[in-house]
Order: sequence, then C-alpha cells, then structure tokens
Amino acid sequence: MSLIAAVNAFIAAESVPNDGVGSTSLHPILPPTGEMIIGSLASIIVFSALFKFAGPTIKKSFSDRTARIQKELDDSAAAAAAAEAEAVRIRSAKGDIDAERSRLYADADAQAEALLADGRERLGAEMADIEARAEAELVSAAGRSGDELRAEIARYSSSAIDSVVNGTLDDAAQQDLIEGFIARVGASS
Repeated sequence: MSLIAAVNAFIAAESVPNDGVGSTSLHPILPPTGEMIIGSLASIIVFSALFKFAGPTIKKSFSDRTARIQKELDDSAAAAAAAEAEAVRIRSAKGDIDAERSRLYADADAQAEALLADGRERLGAEMADIEARAEAELVSAAGRSGDELRAEIARYSSSAIDSVVNGTLDDAAQQDLIEGFIARVGASS
C-alpha cells in the first residue's frame, strides 16, 4: 500500500500543462515518467504471470502439436509404403490376370459354341417334326378334298342324270327300263 501511495504522490508532484482538450505531456513522444513506471511495472507483472502460468500450457500444446504432426507423418509414410507394396503385388498379379482373362474367354467361347450346336440340333429336330406334320396334314387335306370333290361330282351327276332321264324318257320308255332292270337282277339271282 505504501508503494501505491508513493507512486501517486510522485505523479501528482509533476506539473502537467493542460491545453483545454485534455492533459498533454511535456515530451511529444514519451508519456509522463509516472505513467511510464506504472505501465512498465504492470507489463512486467502480466508477462511474468503469463510466463509462469500460461507458459507450461503453451509449451505442452506446442509439444502435443509436434507429436500429432509427427504421428500423422509416420502414419502417412506407413500408408504410402503399404500402398506401394499393394501396387507391387497388383503389378505382379497382372500377368496372372491376363492369363485368367484368356482362360475365361476360351471357356466362354467353348460354352457358347456348345450352346449354339445344341440349339442348332434342337432347331433341326423341331423343323423335321414340323415338316413331317405338315406333310401328313397335306396328304390328309388332299384326301379330304378328293373325297369332297367326288361327293360333289356324284351329287351333281345324280342331279344331272335325273334331269336328263326325266327330260328325255317318256313314261313308257322309263317303265320298260325299270322292268328290264328288275328282270336282269332277277335273272342273276
């Protein structure tokens, strides 16, 4: 407390001119001596407290940051080495991939050829069966149409014969024909 009183007395003892706007210093660049002493002491106290209390925390945060960055660098180097090893393994397996691809293509071609041959064989058998059925249907249709044609001819001829016989024969000639037919049938039995 006595130190603060002494400093206040020193500041009050100094005569500071007043220009009506505010206090001004005797020197155009430096502040009054009392303010310089108090400001210097306050700065020394603040910087000492920062160094004592915040310094270890700041130092620890910087060392933690350095360790974290080093760990990230180590991890990235390990990942790069693993990627390089994987790339070497893939490059060495590439020859196997080409051989496997060729084998798979050959196998697929063989399967496709077998499938095509089987399909052609089945299509040939189906076509032969269809052709045989078509032939049978044609023969059957020809027989049916021949029978139908014969029936139509018989019907028209019977109709035509009746018309001709009725138109050309008189009743007496028709009676003679019928009796002659009966006599021939009777003689043959």
